[in-house]
Amino acid sequence: MNRNHSCSASPRIVRTAIAASMASMLVVLSACSVTPKLATPDEVTARVKDDVSKMHVNQAPISGPLTFEEAAARTLKYNLDYRLKKMESALALGVADQAMNDMLPSLVASAGYRTRNNDSGGTSIGIEDRIQSLRPSTSEERRHSLSGAEFSWNALDFGVSYYRARQQGDQYLIAEERRRKVVQSMIQDVRISYWRALGAQRLLAESDAIVQRATTALGRSREAETQRLISPVQALTYQRALLDAITLLNQRRQDLEFAKIELAALMNVEPGVNFTLADSPQGKLPPAPRDIRKLEEMALLQRPELREEDYRKRITGDEARKQMLSVFPNLGLDFGSQRDTNNLLYNNSWSQGGIRLSWNLMKLFSIPAIQRSKEQQEVVDQTRRMALSMAVMTQVRISAERYRLALEDYRLADSAAQVDKRMADYTRAAVSSRLDSELEAVRTQARAVLGAYQRMSAYGAAQVAFSRMYSSVGIDALPDNFEGDDLAALTERVRAHIKAVEADALPLTSNLFVQAPMVSVTVAGVGDAVGKVRMTAQVKQFLERNEIEVNDKGMPLTFTLSRTESGDLEKVSWAIVATDTTGKVRGEATHNVTLPASSRQATYEAALAAAMTSNLQRLRTWVDPMEPAAQQKP
Repeated sequence: MNRNHSCSASPRIVRTAIAASMASMLVVLSACSVTPKLATPDEVTARVKDDVSKMHVNQAPISGPLTFEEAAARTLKYNLDYRLKKMESALALGVADQAMNDMLPSLVASAGYRTRNNDSGGTSIGIEDRIQSLRPSTSEERRHSLSGAEFSWNALDFGVSYYRARQQGDQYLIAEERRRKVVQSMIQDVRISYWRALGAQRLLAESDAIVQRATTALGRSREAETQRLISPVQALTYQRALLDAITLLNQRRQDLEFAKIELAALMNVEPGVNFTLADSPQGKLPPAPRDIRKLEEMALLQRPELREEDYRKRITGDEARKQMLSVFPNLGLDFGSQRDTNNLLYNNSWSQGGIRLSWNLMKLFSIPAIQRSKEQQEVVDQTRRMALSMAVMTQVRISAERYRLALEDYRLADSAAQVDKRMADYTRAAVSSRLDSELEAVRTQARAVLGAYQRMSAYGAAQVAFSRMYSSVGIDALPDNFEGDDLAALTERVRAHIKAVEADALPLTSNLFVQAPMVSVTVAGVGDAVGKVRMTAQVKQFLERNEIEVNDKGMPLTFTLSRTESGDLEKVSWAIVATDTTGKVRGEATHNVTLPASSRQATYEAALAAAMTSNLQRLRTWVDPMEPAAQQKP
């Protein structure tokens, strides 16, 4: 009876427990519900204050008149758009480094504690006669803890991680090309704004005086018309001429004065800070290029947009290879050590391992689809590159023609300004006491100032056209190694670059295509002779892929492996040292990882690849023969 009663009571207990569980779940869900919440005014105000306070930190104050070279250097060093692109590039490098670490095998350490309110266990019954053969028993304590460490490696995951790491490396290079584009655009914008702002500054005082004289003369002309001192037609003609001159002067002034605000924004100057531009002589405008075909070839080689497409092509190829990996058999290895404090076990500690080979044969049917997708993507990429190449070649030709026309406009404006100035000087010298003579002098002087404005505007337009032509070819304003320069050093480098540009209209080579730096590679700290040969070949392949030539006569570059064991783990370090021919250290870096003790050779090779990828930019700087050794240390 008691047994039947307990059995009949069980469903009620179960239903009660389920109802209680559902009620508890509803309470928890209602407590955890999330509703949209608008940002409060205090939060928005705090955000604004925080952003404004950080916009202009660590910037050298403007201590004197700004030259064009310093304006360009300040833009390169403090411009927020460039900082953003530089951070995006660093983030892409970090993601590439992380993707490289994904190739490493996994080592999972675990620990836990288990408890229950009764004993686990059971009995055994015969399969055929259903007779109980054992009394109820258990081999598990109610409370016990578990711990273990398991090492596993999967061939498919390794292959996918390898190609993903290559793709992330190419994504980093794409981010670098976009950063190059930002630098080119900034230098172009500085050219545009600086020379226009300088023109406004040069003519501001003179134009103010002329506008004031013209306004006074306009009033006297109206008074003379009223008093019949000059004929109405003559008075109206002078008034119209003066009004036209004043209107044109105001329009030119506004057009050029806006350039100073744009220049301040490019340099990230704090609003309200007033500065003046150095009244240096105008730079020489290089002649228009003649070999347009050569410029087109240069643009196709080094425009950031086209180089970005080169990396996208490699990413597309690696994506197809990743998909093909899923077609092949998959090999998995695992080995681990476990411990259980359960005293009822015969063995409380044990090691276990296994090997597993699997093959999804249905994936074989996807090979044609993968091949078709790859071919279609290649066709799309090629078509996009050809369309972009045609656009680039068109830009080069148009920009060269615009620059030629801008030079002609500047020559005409310069001649017209000289004529206007001579006429104003002649009229000023020949002015008499007659009212019409004085009005003519004011009009010609206003015309002379307007001519000077037009000359400065034409010069600025020529600088704009030259800058656009320069950018259309994809030439870098500076070699890509100015990050560590202070403002004074960067200003001097910009000045040297401008002198070189003035000496030659457009250089037909750039830092992207100079002779590849040469290095000699040494791998140390590797006891296994075969492994050392494999790692040396790995380093050479990596460097040559990144346009660093490996030669026995090149700069010594040493990769040293060091290992420190600690229990079941070991700390692995790859030290990279670059020295010049005299033995002086040009740069050094260390990459540390933690691995299982006595890992396979492939694990150390993966760590070496991660060390090279994370220090690629430093390697490029160290082996650059144009850089002094003192500037190469990280």
